[in-house]
Amino acid sequence: MKVIVAREVVEGERRVAAVPETVSRLVEAGLKVGVEPGAGLPAGHRDEDYRAAGAEVEAGVLDGGDVLLGVRPPPAERVRRLAEGAVSVSFLPVAEHLELVREFRDGGRTALAMELVPRISRAQSMDALSSQAMISGYRGAVVAAERLPRMFPLAMTAAGTVPPARVLVLGAGVAGLQAIATARRLGAVVGAYDVRAAAAEEVRSVGADFVDLDLPPLEGAGGYAREMGEERARLQRELLAPHVADADVLITTAAVPGRAAPLLVTRAMVERMRPGSVVVDLAAEQGGNVEGSRPGEEVEIGGALVWGGRDVPSQLPAQASRLYAANVAELVLLTTREARVFPDLDDEIVAGCCVTHAGEVRHGPTRELLEG
Repeated sequence: MKVIVAREVVEGERRVAAVPETVSRLVEAGLKVGVEPGAGLPAGHRDEDYRAAGAEVEAGVLDGGDVLLGVRPPPAERVRRLAEGAVSVSFLPVAEHLELVREFRDGGRTALAMELVPRISRAQSMDALSSQAMISGYRGAVVAAERLPRMFPLAMTAAGTVPPARVLVLGAGVAGLQAIATARRLGAVVGAYDVRAAAAEEVRSVGADFVDLDLPPLEGAGGYAREMGEERARLQRELLAPHVADADVLITTAAVPGRAAPLLVTRAMVERMRPGSVVVDLAAEQGGNVEGSRPGEEVEIGGALVWGGRDVPSQLPAQASRLYAANVAELVLLTTREARVFPDLDDEIVAGCCVTHAGEVRHGPTRELLEG
């Protein structure tokens, strides 16, 4: 069977779904690998690197491919060029791509969505959401340090003492914890808040202070926070307001796959921050945790600079690609038997991330969206 590594076509996307190391693993499993010319260049991988790993690199490799690997959802015209019964592996936010889901279904092709991989211990090596969130959290802290018009660390000099910057992180998932750790390494004093009960210990484990608002926790399925009601959200914002006002940097990371990001910080809360403060909203593409943030833009609210994240993992494409490619390879190899890829829907990992297969929509929420 032939596995195709597609060149990404979405503007700003610099990641690639396979790197030479993972190509070698697929070839060792008996699979043929074809790479579109230039697919890895934005992430620092040359065509000759893929050839050395055992891949075929030439135009037209998409035609008749059995397995298509990508980062973003593939264009419908690419899907039609694949073999009958082919498998696609990529991120696939179904609510935004229902026509593409119909294309997969009606063409009898299998679509596996990386964001739907179950959050179970056996699937940790395939958890692309976590690997990419780690990249985003690091990037968010670095962006804040670049834009804050003062140093992060404490400095004791003959001319006097320079106090450290104060950083507040909202959301202590993978992205939040990485943002905390990075800000701490840069010398900032860091506080963090999350609605989940387990978050307090996790926050303290990376050297930050946990902001306790004395509110009941909101635990959801799969390790994510449960959606909160409007009254709880209002009270939470009210209690967070003085902590936001006291911060030099605010980094927000709260997002739930398939849903709009919760509004954690209002414009009025940002306006209370000191002039020169920096706000980094890593959830801007999902609607934003901060009122007024815009994905891919920097805006001024009061005296604060608000940076809205867009394609954040793609801003560090080498490491993001390496991690994502490893996630993808693990999923592909899970479905590979005797040099052929056969999605086993009796496996809870494959069943959990399967959107379409054999002319059916297998993912319940997607099926409801199509029928609604």
